[in-house]
Amino acid sequence: MSIVLARIDDRLIHGQVMTSWLNYTGANKIIVIDDVTANDSFLTMIIKTLVPANIVTQVTTVADSAAVIAGLQDHDKAIILAKTPEAYVHLADSGVKLAKVNIGGMGIKPGRKTVYKNISASEAETDQLKQLIQRGILVEIQMVAEDPAMDFKRFI
Repeated sequence: MSIVLARIDDRLIHGQVMTSWLNYTGANKIIVIDDVTANDSFLTMIIKTLVPANIVTQVTTVADSAAVIAGLQDHDKAIILAKTPEAYVHLADSGVKLAKVNIGGMGIKPGRKTVYKNISASEAETDQLKQLIQRGILVEIQMVAEDPAMDFKRFI
């Protein structure tokens, strides 16, 4: 099993993921971790419709995410997508080995402060990102694969 990209992006599936990251990583599977989407069959259908037919797509809750990832097979190259860092803290707490987490989109909304360009985070989210860093997980900001990655530590 291989996680080829673990990404925080509040848009989940969109053009950057479908064009830049799928091609760059060679992924054959996408796992979306989001409680709201996982509990809404219409949203789940939309997510699956947006992904090319040759890419296996699963939508799961945060609570079930570690079990879904544990079920990956040797031939799987998975992109993991979540809207917030909370999902990755849960995965790390559950024993999932993450080398790196990519921040690609955390838009401005109430309670969040701008960190860098279109990346913003609340105090709780910043604390969660710091927890990941303290566990030895590299946290980087990188919108598309062609952009240079920036270590999140520069911004905290």
